[in-house]
Amino acid sequence: MPFDSYQRDINYLRISLTDHCNLRCVYCMPVNGLHFLPREHLLTPEEIASVVRAAVSVGFRKFRLTGGEPTLRPDLLDIVRLIAQTDGAGELSMTTNGILLPGLAKPLAEAGLRRVNIHLDTLRPERLGQIMRWGRLEDIWRGIEAAEQAGLRPIKLNAVVARGHNDMDVAEMAALTIDRDWHIRFVEMMPFGNGECDRVATDQYVSNEETRARIEQKLGLLTSIESDSSDESSNHKLPGARGVVGFISPVSAPYCGSCNRMRLTAEGKLHLCLLNDDEMDIKKQLRQGGPDAVREVLRKAVELKPMGHRLPEGIFTQNRRMYQIGG
Repeated sequence: MPFDSYQRDINYLRISLTDHCNLRCVYCMPVNGLHFLPREHLLTPEEIASVVRAAVSVGFRKFRLTGGEPTLRPDLLDIVRLIAQTDGAGELSMTTNGILLPGLAKPLAEAGLRRVNIHLDTLRPERLGQIMRWGRLEDIWRGIEAAEQAGLRPIKLNAVVARGHNDMDVAEMAALTIDRDWHIRFVEMMPFGNGECDRVATDQYVSNEETRARIEQKLGLLTSIESDSSDESSNHKLPGARGVVGFISPVSAPYCGSCNRMRLTAEGKLHLCLLNDDEMDIKKQLRQGGPDAVREVLRKAVELKPMGHRLPEGIFTQNRRMYQIGG
């Protein structure tokens, strides 16, 4: 099992499939000045499957596909199928904005995907267009319905909260859990690099303490429920609710001590900690060294994984943006 130097069981690999996205959320991607990876620089489905096989052999048991927006990969079904067919791969899930799920949810489930997290920041169409630029509520909602119909459950919706954009809508989002067995999770913004998105994350940051207070003021007190120790979400229930309200608080309540994640970028770099710049190149070993070399890189990456972020010191990822890592 891949325990790091802090005795954390690193068993969860998040795999970014692309840095492209069909939205331009204000805290994640600017509208202009973007440069994307050429297709030939991306890992192929077979290379991704090779990494997964090596990861399973050293103890990884959980895998998530991310982006950018992973549904933009034309070979997504091949990737899902190859991972799902890997003995020992365990749970396979995906984070998406849901826009393309009406046509993809059923084929993805048939290929072996088990669950999706869908990004939805507000239920107010006019505000959604402002924070999730290019997004439309009806498109995302159709994707949520398609995922549920395809059996990609439990549905988890992730809402990033930004002051002046959607902080006034959090109770309405949380209320979705009253009649549905969905998980609605509120995510604090994190600074990445230097630019307009980083300024939004800094200047319009809302702590989950404030978000929780807004929810409880309108809907009643939240009761804590037991969660897996490695879950980044602190989970709760509203009175009489079927679903779960979660808070992911990397800034106000860091969970680095129980982190079990490693990240693989779309061009084949192991990103050791979301909010640090430490990386190791695995693509070179994939293409030149073979399975043993890939396993050795994975083991070394786990060994070198830092204890946590250094946001209180003003130190955070400079070389990548969120859409280049996948969260």
